[in-house]
Amino acid sequence: MEFLIGKTLDELERLVAQLEMPRFTARQIAGWLYQKKVSSIEEMTNISLVHRKRLIENYSVGRNNCEQKQESVDGTIKYLFPAFNQQWIESVYIPEKERATLCISSQAGCKMNCLFCMTGKQGFSGQLTAGDMLNQILSLPETDSLTNVVFMGMGEPLDNVDELLKTLEILTSDYGFAWSPKRITVSTVGILPGLKRLLEESKVHLAVSLHSPYPAERLSLAPVEKAYPLTEILDRIKQYDFSHQRRVSFEYILFGGLNDDLRHAIALSKLLKDIPCRVNLIHYHPVPGIHLSASNPKTMVEFRDCLNDRGIVATIRASRGEDILAACGMLSTEGMNRKS
Repeated sequence: MEFLIGKTLDELERLVAQLEMPRFTARQIAGWLYQKKVSSIEEMTNISLVHRKRLIENYSVGRNNCEQKQESVDGTIKYLFPAFNQQWIESVYIPEKERATLCISSQAGCKMNCLFCMTGKQGFSGQLTAGDMLNQILSLPETDSLTNVVFMGMGEPLDNVDELLKTLEILTSDYGFAWSPKRITVSTVGILPGLKRLLEESKVHLAVSLHSPYPAERLSLAPVEKAYPLTEILDRIKQYDFSHQRRVSFEYILFGGLNDDLRHAIALSKLLKDIPCRVNLIHYHPVPGIHLSASNPKTMVEFRDCLNDRGIVATIRASRGEDILAACGMLSTEGMNRKS
């Protein structure tokens, strides 16, 4: 049975044409899926009964509810959703004073194998469809309270760029969620072909995982540096206008004794001096079996101040959900172990 969630308006128009329905039915279906957030075709009451029956014979909405959750003392909630072939994906809901952000996954597992990431240790299981990504939003218990979405969950979004761009279209189009692109951020470790398409085909914010200004050191943390060097990523970013309509930020996890001294901060400031940007300094959440340590708070403050003194806007991201390991793939790993 094929799913309706994840289909763009063009795809829905082709679908209704094949089922010999009026073209306007496509926009009606989109409204039910993405605005009214129905879970069944039977709920699409402005579509004739005959046409609903025809839809039911060939399609289902495609909603999957979460199967497990973990809640942090700070209100952060990690949800576990089923994916294909007994795989599991995680989403993390982060409520704040005036914001409610959902961190969603774009792949089951990941190919990037970054040293510090539990998801990479799972290996790669497959690409999520646009429907899989949107389901994390639509089936979230707090869906109506969301103000922002970040593609920073499991997987590398730009390694799944076709389905990512479909998802972004549905989120920002008037037939879909009708969100402003400024509510959406896509995080990448740096896949140049996908980055080019993202910057040319969308207006969402960009976040780049950097973690070291030195190529050899970054390579030891993120093997993608070999295929797509950071210098080439920065050169590509410099070709685009990042104004108040679109922001670029750089994610920098601080590891104790590895990349957190002032030498690194000075080198980082020189590397980014020609790019209007923000650097988000991130406290490392230790992952079992990975021998990296977190930088201490005093060192993080000194690193931030060094960047700010050199004209680079830098902030220390508040740690959220540390007691439930919200930043890694632990819950999905447990889910796969239960199924095996």
